[in-house]
Amino acid sequence: MNTTQTSPDIPIIYEDNHLLVIDKPAGLLSQEDHTGDPDVLNLCKEYIKKKYNKPGDVFLGLVHRLDRPVSGVMVLARTSKAASRLSYQIRKRTINKTYWALVHGKSPVYGEHVHFLEKNERTNTVKAHSSPKKNAKESRLKFITLKQNNNYSVVEVDLITGRPHQIRVQFAKEGNPLWGDYKYGNPDKNKENDIALRAVKLELEHPTKKELMILKAPKPSGIPWNFFEY
Repeated sequence: MNTTQTSPDIPIIYEDNHLLVIDKPAGLLSQEDHTGDPDVLNLCKEYIKKKYNKPGDVFLGLVHRLDRPVSGVMVLARTSKAASRLSYQIRKRTINKTYWALVHGKSPVYGEHVHFLEKNERTNTVKAHSSPKKNAKESRLKFITLKQNNNYSVVEVDLITGRPHQIRVQFAKEGNPLWGDYKYGNPDKNKENDIALRAVKLELEHPTKKELMILKAPKPSGIPWNFFEY
């Protein structure tokens, strides 16, 4: 697998004239913030500028984000046309996003979580409500349980809506907080600044070829995923 050869280095899943698809490492920002820490957008611009010897500013569209502690498939647009068409697909919810999460406790074999999520911009946290509330947005996901033992479950999640911190908040609300997610009720904070949530697959229509693309990241490994065999 090719990489951006930046610091930190980012694996590249797919690349053409319109798209750059990466496997975002856990702990890396999607976009720069007040911390000044490295971020996906600037690192990938640096990669394109160097690889193609481009003068001046490099265009790269950030059409969606992954939370800092989350790893996996992330798509960036290399042209404004691609950015516009991908953003349209996201608005129309025709892009399918699949995640794996390792959660505390025994989750049901399969199910659907429906909550109303309210974001606090000041604290950058989200609260889940069981019934409609002003300023809270309806949020849905479906899941199946892939692996389970007495303490943990691995679930495959299909996002129906795409809200900030959605998977993290909804599973915590149902009593199954994600491993390592100290922000939402799990004390297992770890020094790597990641949580057990990985974007494993993204299905979208190529912005110019109009072909279905199925983009996959390698299966997760290391702690805590090695609690189970795959």
